[in-house]
Amino acid sequence: MTSIATRKHAIVIGAGIVGVCTANALLDKGFTVDVFDPAEPGSPDQCSYGNAGGICPGSCLPNAMPGLLKNVPQWLLDPEGPLFIRLSYLPHALPWLIRFVLAGRKSRVEKISQAMIDLHRLSFEAYEPMMAEAGCLDLLQKRGQLFVFEREDGPDGSAYGLGLRRSHGVKIETLNAGDIQDLEPALTDRFKSAIYLPDQGQSPNPGRLVAELAKLATKKGARFHREPVTGFTYTLGEATGITTASENYTADRIVLAAGAWSADLARQLGDRIPFETERGYHVMLPQADTGLKVQTISADRKFVASPMEDGLRLAGTVEFAGLKAPANYKRADILVKQAQGMFKRFEKSEVHRWMGHRPGTPDSIPVIDASKRHKRVLYAFGHGHQGLIGGAVTGRIVADMASGLPAPIDMSPFRLDRFGFKYL
Repeated sequence: MTSIATRKHAIVIGAGIVGVCTANALLDKGFTVDVFDPAEPGSPDQCSYGNAGGICPGSCLPNAMPGLLKNVPQWLLDPEGPLFIRLSYLPHALPWLIRFVLAGRKSRVEKISQAMIDLHRLSFEAYEPMMAEAGCLDLLQKRGQLFVFEREDGPDGSAYGLGLRRSHGVKIETLNAGDIQDLEPALTDRFKSAIYLPDQGQSPNPGRLVAELAKLATKKGARFHREPVTGFTYTLGEATGITTASENYTADRIVLAAGAWSADLARQLGDRIPFETERGYHVMLPQADTGLKVQTISADRKFVASPMEDGLRLAGTVEFAGLKAPANYKRADILVKQAQGMFKRFEKSEVHRWMGHRPGTPDSIPVIDASKRHKRVLYAFGHGHQGLIGGAVTGRIVADMASGLPAPIDMSPFRLDRFGFKYL
């Protein structure tokens, strides 16, 4: 066994789902690990906390799909639509949005889809041993995922996406109104057709999952520091450590997994990445008592209904307003309104609202790569809506990279240089 004196030291910046999974994977590779994040792992201050809960190995459709552009004006003009951009923030977001639209071309979508399925198909395989070790396998439920439509021909409009899923071997069942009631009797007869993906999974409490995996890392020797990283220290021009308000730390490896706050730190290292915070909202209805068992997505109204340990979670919408603008909880209230008529039982007397910052790249896949100038710094951020799905796999890959081992998948789609920027 390697002695503590000779073990390599890794610093992980970020204690969300990607950070805690990476910490556990590095520990398993023999590293000593320090994790830095001003937020408590699994707390409401983290994006991971507010996730809708999907852990879906078959997730392979990017946010930008062919034909998206024609829907954008309608969404922006609809005060209850799934996309909202604060007018004052539009000039800042516009370059990212242009890249986002361009990522929806068929030629790009098919390559992005392949990268997504390569990363996500290993989700259960990566999560289950770690969750078993942490004693929280109850936080992975394999009940499938249901997309419901209010028209009998609803799935016809998703033919391209269904074809992509099938090409990657994702199991799909098409349901009629009667089938929907058989599978999920909590729903009303509003829904006339559906797509059911039986092999998908869900965590009924993403915040608790992050907290339990952080506890596991602590038991294995990781040290968690409740303070933000402000920058890096350098030796002969090479980043060799980090700075905080209280102290500087050096390490053999530094992993940047700080979610929506990652791009600013990467810029300090000379890596310019097109990156936005896709602000997401959810509401928790602890007394909803709908009886819902399967995570259900309203394909027409663009939101997710997830049964959670503490009630019903309604999640969705994308808002572009940056990291500093105050939350607009009217965006959360829209979710409650959209869910009216969805369930046979729906008690909404108690509503808890939340907003978080999804770390978004324009092509819907994360950056998993080494810094171009600072080889001991590894990037693991930008998972957007898919962070919970890809967290454990990303952690394994980063630990392999830190150890000089080959990755289990083709990593070229996740490289920094795919964005075509010259480095500062």
